[in-house]
Amino acid sequence: MFRQLGLIGCGLMGGSFALAMKRAGLVKHVVGYSKSPSTVITAQKMGVIDQMAESALMAVSGADIVLIAVPVAATEATLRAIRHLVHPNTLFMDVGSTKADVVAAARRVLRERLPSFVPAHPIAGKEVAGITHADATLYQDCQVVLTPTVETDMTLIERARAAWTGIGAQVRVMTPDAHDAAFAAVSHLPHLLAFAAFLSVQHQPEGAQFLELAGPGFRDFTRIAAGDPAVWRDVLLANKAQVLAQAELFKTTLYKFESAMRDGNADVIEGLIKQAATGRANWKK
Repeated sequence: MFRQLGLIGCGLMGGSFALAMKRAGLVKHVVGYSKSPSTVITAQKMGVIDQMAESALMAVSGADIVLIAVPVAATEATLRAIRHLVHPNTLFMDVGSTKADVVAAARRVLRERLPSFVPAHPIAGKEVAGITHADATLYQDCQVVLTPTVETDMTLIERARAAWTGIGAQVRVMTPDAHDAAFAAVSHLPHLLAFAAFLSVQHQPEGAQFLELAGPGFRDFTRIAAGDPAVWRDVLLANKAQVLAQAELFKTTLYKFESAMRDGNADVIEGLIKQAATGRANWKK
């Protein structure tokens, strides 16, 4: 399907995409760039990339598909660095967890070249980061959300869909704002709560002893607290309005539990738990 993949950011997400594309026979050659020279060397030794590039711009040169797999906060600078090689027939995608800010950055930087950019968010990952954890099966059966702009070339949207489905993902299309609202609720706020819950235990005088007694429930609930700090710092700041709105909704529900507990109202507590239990049991996941 593609002649050459230009990979900017040879970490877990970018490296896994390259491996998956190679395994599926969807790309012939991969040129990769990362800010860390050792990362690019490792990527080549692992067979993730076939050729090292000295800059993001050189990674794009000659590519007919480009994946920008850098932290969200670095997206604008990356787009600015490669802008002069953004051509109409080349598919450009990112993998950022927030989309409204990415689209705004692309609009500022790419301007008339914006139609070549198809913003993407693969709902996949691990608690560990880095090229050594790259996995050709990472995107198998995962969801990928595309958030094109009104200017985005429809042909490139379909090529993006074909690339992701070709490596086993399920693709849906949303607006950037709808995406950010949804993921504030089901991803970004849950991560914030996991960070806060673990810290609230850890920082108590008896925290170490409490953690020794923690079982599978606590382990499962706080699993996502082991996420990459830099990545989640950027996500929470980039989507802060939506996350804060979801936090207010959460606090409203938490207050209902707290109020019922203070009043000793067993019926209200049981009713709230029943609503949650029934909803969770009926959830398609």
